[in-house]
This record gives sequence, C-alpha cells and structure tokens, in this order.
Amino acid sequence: MSKPTVSTINQTPDAQLDLRGTPCPINFVRTKLCLEQMTPGSLLEVWLDPGEPIEQVPDSLAMAGYPIEALENHTDYFALKVRRPQASA
Repeated sequence: MSKPTVSTINQTPDAQLDLRGTPCPINFVRTKLCLEQMTPGSLLEVWLDPGEPIEQVPDSLAMAGYPIEALENHTDYFALKVRRPQASA
C-alpha cells in the first residue's frame, strides 16, 4: 500500500500575506501580485477571511495556474498555501 504524498503540506512558506479584512477581488489581486514577485517554486501562505474570500480566491488562483498546496481552517481565518509555478522552459 503506497503512502499518499504530503511532502508539501508541512513545508514552511517562503512568504506570508495577511489579507484578513480585505474584500474580493482585491485579495485575489494582491495574492497574484505577490506570487508574481516571488521566485518560481516559492510557497506563499495567505490568510483569508471565511465566506466569500475563501470561496473565491483559491478557485481564482487555481484557474490562473497556481497550485493550491494546503488549506488550513483556523478559528477565525483560513491559511491558504499556494505555490508560484516553476518557470516554463
């Protein structure tokens, strides 16, 4: 029986972005801008409010080609871990 790969789940993020209290779509735009400035392969942890932000931002990032690696439900916010894709050859 093979073990599921969870190697990236517990990795320490390279950067953190606290967007609690930031409305949609501003939180998505700020997350995307931050990711674009990071080194390819870097991991960003974004703190988002429950409700619309956590419903919209992960889906929007995934549609834009950013791999979602983890989503942790904390008491009053969510921690979303998203990776900047490697540069294409």
